[in-house]
Amino acid sequence: MANHFQNDKQLEGAEVEKLLAQIPDPAAEGEVFEEVNLEEVALGEPAEMSVIENNQAERLVDEVLIEAEPSEVSAEAVAGMSSIQTQDGMVEVAANPAPRANVAKGNPTISFQNASVVYDSQPNKPALQNLNLNIYPGEFVFLVGHSGSGKSTFIKLVTREIKATSGKVIVAGQDLTTMKNWKVPYLRRQLGCVFQDFKLLSNKTIYENVAFALECIGKPKSVIEQQVPEVLRLVGLADRMDSYPDQLSGGEQQRVSVARAMVNRPPLLVCDEPTGNLDPAISQGIMKLLERINETGTTVLMATHDRDMVNTMRKRVIALESGHVVRDEEGGGYGNYAGF
Repeated sequence: MANHFQNDKQLEGAEVEKLLAQIPDPAAEGEVFEEVNLEEVALGEPAEMSVIENNQAERLVDEVLIEAEPSEVSAEAVAGMSSIQTQDGMVEVAANPAPRANVAKGNPTISFQNASVVYDSQPNKPALQNLNLNIYPGEFVFLVGHSGSGKSTFIKLVTREIKATSGKVIVAGQDLTTMKNWKVPYLRRQLGCVFQDFKLLSNKTIYENVAFALECIGKPKSVIEQQVPEVLRLVGLADRMDSYPDQLSGGEQQRVSVARAMVNRPPLLVCDEPTGNLDPAISQGIMKLLERINETGTTVLMATHDRDMVNTMRKRVIALESGHVVRDEEGGGYGNYAGF
């Protein structure tokens, strides 16, 4: 494992904090996440950018920045359900499991308040049902559970790809359930997202991939030229800025994805199976990087199937089963989930 990281020139401890301090804080430009006033955002002309060369870039914008019509879900079949269907049959559960003790202070970064999601295709089987939980600034939270437990729906609620059928989902004080569709892209500019399949632009260099995230939100060239090299140095890729994605290993490509997510210093980093396509040694390097980012104050929410990583890191664990929170534990392990 050491061979994977000795050459990557990743930074440790105080060096990471020093580098992040050199990257201009969005607060200086009036972009503090908690205080952003979406009501005052005008629908002006988009910032001028270079022509997007291929459909891959267009897909990236579709998935991360531009407004997408939220999936329609049915409001029926949510109330009155007191049991869940598991692989072993019907299991009775409380309508609202005992809440986790609040160990963090301040307003939550993410708050689910009796949130439920029912898809039209499965009106009698809620994807999520009556979730009540808070995630606070600076927390590192693992979201676990077997396939179909509701992890993907949970992540999509946080990024506002879908809306809750009932209840509320609040991210940094913004009620995503009532948020107007045209405001969603402005919300997503304040989130960092890391995906399992990297979503890098194959015809752009590493520098250009990271810079693209800033170009899309209209950052000036001077800011881009300052922030991109710093964040690439943070993830240990300062000497690969002119390389293309196919010239990098899987672990290096995922670190580019992390750099792109962090370049604008978002207060919330959402990771959807970021180590799913990587071998264990490379996965450990990615997780160490995410942990160092979290130590600088960034809230990290990570959906994962990586049992060993969850058991090793011992962070807060939220476990889902058939759309219910069945465990919310500080310093928890992965648990027993068969069949992914």
